[in-house]
This record gives sequence, structure tokens and C-alpha cells, in this order.
Amino acid sequence: MKLTSRGRYATTAMLDLALYSRERAVSLSDISERQGISLPYLGQLFSKLRKSGLVISIRGPGGGYKLGADSFEISIGTIITAVDGSVDITKCNGKTDCRAGAPCLTHALWKELGSRISELLHTITLGELMNNTQLLEISNIFK
Repeated sequence: MKLTSRGRYATTAMLDLALYSRERAVSLSDISERQGISLPYLGQLFSKLRKSGLVISIRGPGGGYKLGADSFEISIGTIITAVDGSVDITKCNGKTDCRAGAPCLTHALWKELGSRISELLHTITLGELMNNTQLLEISNIFK
């Protein structure tokens, strides 16, 4: 996994959704406005998130999106994997052909680091982040 803007934006959008969808579905245009992420880009991200079961779409008046599971069951690692694919920070994308068809000297290091990052991201949930005091201050949701 490269920590791409796709993964960062998906995590931000999911956190916004978790904060604002407690009482009603949230439209992508609301998330776009609050987070400064383009609406077409959000549409692409939410298509992948929906296919992964992380969000559900609600049609009709008052429609939008809600979380597909409890916020404490959705890890950041799951969100990033849904939009970016597998976790891998090696230069060769895990193919062990870093150096002219052979692994580089540090291949094992980067592979292990990627595994540890993935493990950490899979232990942090949206629910935990939602209880972060700094996040609540930034979001202005309870002001």
C-alpha cells in the first residue's frame, strides 16, 4: 500500500460520514463541501467503498450514504485496502524484482514495514477516531 491521496481522501470521507450519518443519510455533495474533495472523485471512492460493503446507499428523498457496519467495526486499514488494494510499500510492489529481476538488499525490510503498517491500520477504527477530542474540535459537529 502506498499511502495515496485516494486512501487519505477515502479515510477522510468515511470519517465525515461516520460523524454526520448518525441520524440521517449523508449526501456526497455534503461531504464534498465540508472536506473539499471533488464530487466526481467522491463518487469513484464511494463506488469502491460500497462494493466492499463499507457503506450503503439510500435512494430517494433524504437519501445518501450510511456506514455499512458499526463505526467500531470499520478499520482504517479496511478503508484503505478497499480503495488502494493490498498493503505493500516495496519499490517493486512485492514482485521481488527491485534490482534487475532480483530483490534489492532492503526488500525484506520494506516488506516487513508494510506488514506492520497494515497491522496498525487494521487496529484503528472509525469509532475510535470519532472519540478523539481534537477531531471533534476540528469537525465542529458538536458546537
